[in-house]
Amino acid sequence: MPAELEHTPASAGRLRGKVAIVTGAASGIGLATATQFIQEGARVVLADRDRERAWSAAAALGPDALPFAVDVTDADQIAAMVEAATEHFGTVDVLYSNAGIAESVKPLAEIGIDEWRLVIDVNLTAFFLCARAVAPQMRAAGGGSIIVTASIAARRPRPGLAAYVASKSGAIGLARALAIELAPDRIRVNVINPGPARTPMLREFGFAGDEEDAVRQLESGLPLGQAIDPQDIAAAAVFLAGDEAAKVTGLVMNVDSGRDL
Repeated sequence: MPAELEHTPASAGRLRGKVAIVTGAASGIGLATATQFIQEGARVVLADRDRERAWSAAAALGPDALPFAVDVTDADQIAAMVEAATEHFGTVDVLYSNAGIAESVKPLAEIGIDEWRLVIDVNLTAFFLCARAVAPQMRAAGGGSIIVTASIAARRPRPGLAAYVASKSGAIGLARALAIELAPDRIRVNVINPGPARTPMLREFGFAGDEEDAVRQLESGLPLGQAIDPQDIAAAAVFLAGDEAAKVTGLVMNVDSGRDL
């Protein structure tokens, strides 16, 4: 069983009856969140570019999980994803735009234009496309919740991550702009800023050694002294997706073990 499916809290039914789309749902934060959403009573579209892993995760999670292969930088594929969710489950109440890409640490002069565009497309433009696609459905249904994964790096940048920091800072700005624009439609838009997290993406930032070596390097600079687990982010997403957060919009929530202090 994947680690993301283990050690999740008992269900309180906080998302009972809701339909959610989670992008980047085949591993890491996305899979942990999809798992907790389902445990809390939601039905979930597990959207990911990795078709095999998405189907495997959905099979493990049962009939309330619908796998969908999608390139989140492709507007047509995103539209098809929303259509599939609506046809299969009847509506879309929650979008968690979580799919993201890392950037290997390098100085500004070494960032190629193709790498810059890829990071911006996956981490920022995809959020725009997903939000644009689900907003009409949520508006017709009388409201909804949109959540995006940004990063504590947008608040506390590290050298050598210019494209990544720009993309995540842009996601925060876009979320706050949409929170204002979509508020009359009772569509809430919020941000989660993870700190250094135990996910496959951690290795993509170019740390030496294995994942645990990278975690140890990062934990030394965290006030609470512990890296973030995917379940920590999932717990925040459950709150923001549910009715307990009915009056919460435009929030940038740090789940960062104190990194922003």
